[in-house]
Amino acid sequence: MSRLIAIVGRPNVGKSTLFNRLTQTRRAIVDPTAGTTRDRQYGKVDWCGQEFSIVDTGGWVVNSEDVFEEEINKQVNIAIEEADVILFVVDASNGVTDLDDHVAAILRRSKKPVIVVANKEDIGDARYNIPEFYGLGLGDPFEVSAANGSGTGDLLDEIVRDMPDPQPDENVGEDIPKFAIVGRPNAGKSSLINAFIGEERHIVTDIAGTTRDSIYHRYNKFGFDFYLVDTAGIRRKQKVNEDIEYYSVIRSIRSIEAADVCILMIDATRGIEGQDANIYGLIQRNRKGLVVCVNKWDLVEDKSLESQRRFESAIRDRFAPFTDFPIIFTSALTKQRIFKVLETAVEVYKNRTRTIPTSQLNTYMLDVIAVTPPPSNKGKFVKIKYITMLKDAVVPTFVFFCNLPQWVKEPYRRFLENKIREHWDFHGTPVQIFMREK
Repeated sequence: MSRLIAIVGRPNVGKSTLFNRLTQTRRAIVDPTAGTTRDRQYGKVDWCGQEFSIVDTGGWVVNSEDVFEEEINKQVNIAIEEADVILFVVDASNGVTDLDDHVAAILRRSKKPVIVVANKEDIGDARYNIPEFYGLGLGDPFEVSAANGSGTGDLLDEIVRDMPDPQPDENVGEDIPKFAIVGRPNAGKSSLINAFIGEERHIVTDIAGTTRDSIYHRYNKFGFDFYLVDTAGIRRKQKVNEDIEYYSVIRSIRSIEAADVCILMIDATRGIEGQDANIYGLIQRNRKGLVVCVNKWDLVEDKSLESQRRFESAIRDRFAPFTDFPIIFTSALTKQRIFKVLETAVEVYKNRTRTIPTSQLNTYMLDVIAVTPPPSNKGKFVKIKYITMLKDAVVPTFVFFCNLPQWVKEPYRRFLENKIREHWDFHGTPVQIFMREK
């Protein structure tokens, strides 16, 4: 089970700035205009060897002129319900406001661990306002400045300390591969599971979000032995108010993090949509194996080989730069090529766990590097002397030892990765390249 942290608070307190600071990215838009963030933003945080997911939410408002107020507040409620720990961000330069009190009351009712983050403590006399936040009844506030990073290390220490340990799902063996079937609502995930196991075990309707929870199935037929995970769209209908897409993404995060290989379902009748790209991004950020399954191919009018090639090209263009993954055109209804999906997922899992002997790695790659060495920079030449593959890494990870690792730029790293993929089969799995000084 994954760990999820939610950042909540009223508008313009620095939630997106804190998200960018903790994830070390610039994905969330930061602007002084209140209400800039509307949809939730997801990222990964790695602190002291512990990884967890974090979600940035829109600012909680009431009785405003923002036409998106109701939808934003729904998403905030969903994030609070799904999170393991909540970061309640407040503005230390303004002190406690009525909206802060309103959000604090919601968080006290949630019974979740809450950390009050007093942001903008570096502005003027903001530090003198921080004692006011004890009145929220949510514990000691943490003084931080998301803009310059001060205090965020102590905050991360507290997050890791309060975070529950990930609990394995009951009756799920740790040494058995887990294949998660993910995709947007109504892409045919449950139909595919039913086709695999040969039973109508899952309810299948045209209503998006019929599946409510992530369900594990042990599949040990035809020489295979792994878990299939059917992912959920929503959990409790009475608390959802038909916001199916919102729950779908959070549930996909947890299923993706628990999986070894993800089977991404794309509806052939609708083509590639933004939700497909979002889920693909989650798979990539979590460094999971990938098999793309274009479902409902029996409903497409043009089933020619040329049509398949165009569809495949569109998928790879949308998911670039990582394009070394299998794409299979299936129909869960007619069972067309469905077992090819399982065979391919097993192959991707084997590629993900493949180990290359150091001697073979150096023999091949040092010759490649001798022919095409790293570009010189300011008259300095990079000399790569030794390559090794890390054991027990999450994904295939290669370390190149050289004299000037800081001068090896991303284009040359991609060149090295491509050469590794040309010589050894890592189809469907991400590969990591690190440069270290020798």
